[in-house]
Amino acid sequence: MATSTRSALDRFFKITDRGSTPGREVRGGLVTFVTMAYIVVLNPLIIGSFAATDAAAHKDLFGAILPVDQVAAATALVAGVMTILFGLVANYPFAMATGLGINTLVAVTIAPTMSWPEAMGLVVVNGLVVLLLVVTGVRTVVFNAVPAGLKSAIAVGIGLFIALIGLVDAGFVRRLPDAANTPVPVGLGIGGSIASWPTLVFVVGLIITSILVAKRVKGAILIGVLAGTVFAIVLEAIVKAGPSLGVNPKGWNLGYPALPDQVVGLPDLSLLGDVSFGAWWRVPAITAALFVFTLVLTDFFDTIGTITGLGKEAGVIDKDGQLPNVSKALFVDGLGAVAGGAASTSSNTVYIESASGIAEGARTGLANVVTGLLFIAAMFFTPLYQVVPIEAAAPALVVVGALMMGQIREIDFADFTLALPAFLTIVVMPFTYSIANGIGAGFVSYVVLRAVTGKARGVHPLLWVVAAAFVVYFAVGPIEAAIG
Repeated sequence: MATSTRSALDRFFKITDRGSTPGREVRGGLVTFVTMAYIVVLNPLIIGSFAATDAAAHKDLFGAILPVDQVAAATALVAGVMTILFGLVANYPFAMATGLGINTLVAVTIAPTMSWPEAMGLVVVNGLVVLLLVVTGVRTVVFNAVPAGLKSAIAVGIGLFIALIGLVDAGFVRRLPDAANTPVPVGLGIGGSIASWPTLVFVVGLIITSILVAKRVKGAILIGVLAGTVFAIVLEAIVKAGPSLGVNPKGWNLGYPALPDQVVGLPDLSLLGDVSFGAWWRVPAITAALFVFTLVLTDFFDTIGTITGLGKEAGVIDKDGQLPNVSKALFVDGLGAVAGGAASTSSNTVYIESASGIAEGARTGLANVVTGLLFIAAMFFTPLYQVVPIEAAAPALVVVGALMMGQIREIDFADFTLALPAFLTIVVMPFTYSIANGIGAGFVSYVVLRAVTGKARGVHPLLWVVAAAFVVYFAVGPIEAAIG
């Protein structure tokens, strides 16, 4: 019976066909969860608040907030369900969760002009538009129209982006307190030194993980994360660094390395379905349309960039530079946007942190099933998984970023009409903390350079449309000011 079960799994997920094993898939799924589980903690802090009286509370037009515990439970549930669905339908190890960047846009720009349910209603509309683009084939055609060199640049840019996320989350790189008065916006640790025990955990974890990866040890990344967590627990018991909470720069940023008082708790899912489409009457229709346009463009190209990078890293891109069954992947991603809005967690999308599980050997949707089940379980075990501090998980992101840099060898830098767009794609992503911004800069510069050098015929017609859309995207601020 066990052999039959394994064979059924193998046939359904094509595990052997992709050169993997069930063990690698399970291990990869676990690593992916560990490296992106922070979103269950971070998303509530971005779109939710502990109390309306908090100075930094994220309030809507009427002063209402989204309770942190409710956002956390809904975030874990939607991430789990959508990740499993993606694995079953698209059969790729690309996990899903609330998209960073979009949630900030919703909390900081959209919600203050309307109610939270109305803001999430616009997120749902964004998802429906994305689904329409998938069903009509537009999203797939755009995906396939991107030149191979730019796809490689997208993968490299994502690698640098996730490495920067790891460095910043671990406190190794920090914004300078007087950044407005100095030409140097960021620096090493505190005062040019790592200067904190949590950041030391990151450094030690990075060294351990790097050595294990270099020696090709199976489970290297997972072992590195677990070793960092154990070290953090022991260290915190001795030095009592405490949590950061925005006031203690030498404390732990996300997750606290100490055994919790409570391990299991029932999730509060009150936010599910709390959505309204009254935004179109709350604000001018053109303003609501611009909000949706910005959400769609960000969602659209964040996903295309992420899937491209992950597909290349997993080795599932075909000889023509395309991802097989990409339409299925994009369709489920569109559903994630709808589900995220309907659950008040903001749009869900494919996560670049999935690269950590891919680096661990994941190649199929079975890894997603493992990751998704862990997310669902996280609804009940939130206090337990928060024991893993981000400083212990961040080394995985830096190592994966280094591995993804290998894609740069596939870019023809001898052709400047590709070299500059590829360069802008690579650097704008981490420098602006946005995958969509990097892709937009690359696309616009690619179209312009090709046009003025007599190579316009080689540009796919859709890229002209996309480049024009990005010009509007980058000019949303002035447009809003002009119509306001």
